[in-house]
Amino acid sequence: MSKIQNIGVLTSGGDSPGMNAAIRAVVRGSLYYKLKVTGVLRGYDGLINADFISMDGKSVANIIQRGGTILKTARCDDFRSKEGRAKAYKNLVESNIDALVVIGGDGTFTGADVFSQEYDFPIIGLPGTIDNDLEGTDLTIGYDTAINTVVNAVDKIRDTAESHDRLFIVEVMGRDSGMIALRSGIGVGAEAILIPEAKTGMDDLVHRIEHGRKDKASKIIVVAEGDEAGGAYNVGEVLKEKFPHHDIRVSVLGHIQRGGSPS
Repeated sequence: MSKIQNIGVLTSGGDSPGMNAAIRAVVRGSLYYKLKVTGVLRGYDGLINADFISMDGKSVANIIQRGGTILKTARCDDFRSKEGRAKAYKNLVESNIDALVVIGGDGTFTGADVFSQEYDFPIIGLPGTIDNDLEGTDLTIGYDTAINTVVNAVDKIRDTAESHDRLFIVEVMGRDSGMIALRSGIGVGAEAILIPEAKTGMDDLVHRIEHGRKDKASKIIVVAEGDEAGGAYNVGEVLKEKFPHHDIRVSVLGHIQRGGSPS
């Protein structure tokens, strides 16, 4: 293959804090080596639709502290098909883009791997996902920020839980990974942590609540969204049946975990 002169950069899948910082690093690093940089808008969808923009130092000024992604992101079912990938390759060739840097999670990396092998196209992947579920790295871009967001939120929930002697079941993101629940649960001193990687024994959970500290009326249970118990609301229904006299509440933290200035 001829010498690389123009690098495309995209963000794909779910957004995560720190993606903008990663984009900035790619652009500034490329410009240092006298390479052109082309931004691809909305991930693989932008490849298929040739939604490209030229990037320079001004393009990434004052974005390092911002959450989200200036290149936008989307999930693209068309890229799963050979026809979609063929169209993407055609657009890359016609736009003289010689290599790609993709920032995203498991689905993004899977698509990049298939495309790279199919067309012998050079691609580098930067792990950008709050789930921290990718091999080859201890921390993915956005994971630490998500943990801080969860800990901050649960600390506030703990305040009101103690005021009302309530048991709160807090659901966090992570898809099929329990990494957010595990680390944040430890950080907030949760009474129980339910994750997909370990089978949830509801009898054991009930036992822990029954025989926990008698002087501690408030309790926090952190549940990963992918846990086989079925999420916070299902766990809440089970516990309400077992403990009808307990004041049990559910809080699903949701998409705040994807936002914020990266830590």
